[in-house]
Amino acid sequence: MDKTFITRLVARGIIGIEEWERHKPQEILISIELFGDQRPAAASDDIADCINYRTVAKKALSHAETAGRFTVEALAQDIADLCLAEPGVEKVRVRVEKPGAVRFAASVGVEIERIR
Repeated sequence: MDKTFITRLVARGIIGIEEWERHKPQEILISIELFGDQRPAAASDDIADCINYRTVAKKALSHAETAGRFTVEALAQDIADLCLAEPGVEKVRVRVEKPGAVRFAASVGVEIERIR
């Protein structure tokens, strides 16, 4: 299966369980791997046959910045659902990170994998 990817998309949104996190947007990093058969797109050289990573990135970014989720797990699931609704996407891997959320760690987060 072929893979299309988006690495470390930067969103600013409300995420977390602490009171201060519910009022102040923070940086959220999103990485997405979209799996599907890319042979038709390679043969036609037509964007209509591709998994459109620009569309996926815009939807993920918009959702992350407006969802106001408490957990990275819930946000990752939301993004996975958005991705699986896209034409040609058979499987998705989503990684959501909160940089600086834990002292002395560059980032913390979750990575999930879902299949249509």
